[in-house]
Amino acid sequence: MRRIVLKVDVDTLRGTQQGVPHLARMLDQAQARATFLFSMGPDHTGWALRRLFRPGFLKKVARTSVLKHYGLSTLLYGTLLPGPDISKRCTRELHAIAQAGFECGIHCWDHVYWQDNVRTRDAHWTTQQMQRAYQRFGDTFGQAPTTHGAAGWQMNPHALRQIDDWGLRYASDGRGHTPHRIRIDTHTLAHIQLPTTLPTLDELIGTHHLTLDNVVNHLLTHTQAQRQDEVFTLHAELEGQQLAPLFQALLKGWRAQGYQLVSLADYYQSLDQSTLAISPFHWAEITGRSGELMTQKNLSTKLH
Repeated sequence: MRRIVLKVDVDTLRGTQQGVPHLARMLDQAQARATFLFSMGPDHTGWALRRLFRPGFLKKVARTSVLKHYGLSTLLYGTLLPGPDISKRCTRELHAIAQAGFECGIHCWDHVYWQDNVRTRDAHWTTQQMQRAYQRFGDTFGQAPTTHGAAGWQMNPHALRQIDDWGLRYASDGRGHTPHRIRIDTHTLAHIQLPTTLPTLDELIGTHHLTLDNVVNHLLTHTQAQRQDEVFTLHAELEGQQLAPLFQALLKGWRAQGYQLVSLADYYQSLDQSTLAISPFHWAEITGRSGELMTQKNLSTKLH
């Protein structure tokens, strides 16, 4: 049976408080499993305004109605408002997701700070950021995380080595087309990367004549023709709120197409590890998103 792997990135306080419980209800109704990846530290979403002069950022903001999806308070965190500590403020919501049986993992410590800095930072900075998230995750959930999914698909070699040092067996940090291991210089890392293979809704909406009215059919037409497993990343701030009706339609459509809706853990356990590809650490641009992301080399973006 073909699988759609559902990976939920949780970036903000609002997404954790409002989007996460809503998504849990939708997933439960659809009898779908998923992996929730949490930002464990401060919400400094307002710092993202510094990206205004990055190529493609203003165009993406215009397409995706950032104010509507994130709310004014969120966009002021770290500037006019202090950044709230997400996991401390949302302990109840995090515990509820784990108790409902969903896999929980690390997204980051500070989403915007990580996304905007990690590519050029050294091992000390990287380890410090990751260890903060790892320690807080253990304090919050009472156990170590099973997986990691990088904020904004942004990583560096030090961060990838840290995943091995933690002993994690799999992660979903980049974009790509198949499960693989990453080679850095001459060393192949032990953990398996399960990259996001499908474009996200916010990457599609507003491009190539795709709108709120036809984007679901566009994605379902693609997955109907596919004969491979897919990894779909959604966001608590989007599919858990304003885009919830679209996500519900996707869940219904994928069920009708015969897909099994699973978590990263489910997917990892089903893999034949003897046949996995090895791909070099690589960066590339993805249609619909500003800047470069960690990608599996030779990534095709033909769906866009």
